[in-house]
Amino acid sequence: MPAQTDDATREKVLAVADRLYYSRGIQTVGMDTLRTEAGVSLKRLYQLFPSKESLVEEVLHRRRQTWDSLVEAAVASGTTPRARLLAVYDMLARWFDEDDFRGCVFINTFGELGASTPRIAELVREHKAQFQDRLAELVAEAGGPAALASQLAILAEGAQTTAAIAGTSEAAGHARTAAETLIDAALGATSAR
Repeated sequence: MPAQTDDATREKVLAVADRLYYSRGIQTVGMDTLRTEAGVSLKRLYQLFPSKESLVEEVLHRRRQTWDSLVEAAVASGTTPRARLLAVYDMLARWFDEDDFRGCVFINTFGELGASTPRIAELVREHKAQFQDRLAELVAEAGGPAALASQLAILAEGAQTTAAIAGTSEAAGHARTAAETLIDAALGATSAR
């Protein structure tokens, strides 16, 4: 097959895998289901992805790029360092209101595979560390203490889990309010605005 067809088929399989894994869970979606939904033969599926683990890794890489884009777009919307930090929680609120929201794919994947698949656990940890590092950059731009980044990351992570369990976006608002309190306490209410 030509490379362009390989790329298109690969993208189609990844999109279907992403959708099915996110909506149903990784362990409940077998390669037979995936091949049927993607419209490829099992042989072709394994030519593109030698194992289910390699396919899950690729899905996580795609999700990481999507997450990074959402965070950067949110951050870019803020006009002050404080607003850039709080924009992350506004982005979470919009995401939580999406009809297909099922929580954080990284947390979900870690829950399913983290104990049995070290490479997947490593990818999840890298993603979460990268998010915390990005928050640390934003906190530093605001002149805040390093510990604030960890606190803000925990609020965002907790909001994702709470929203998935509760089925509402209210957790984003609560996390945003708590983040405002933390930011203002760390920076001083007058200098932060």
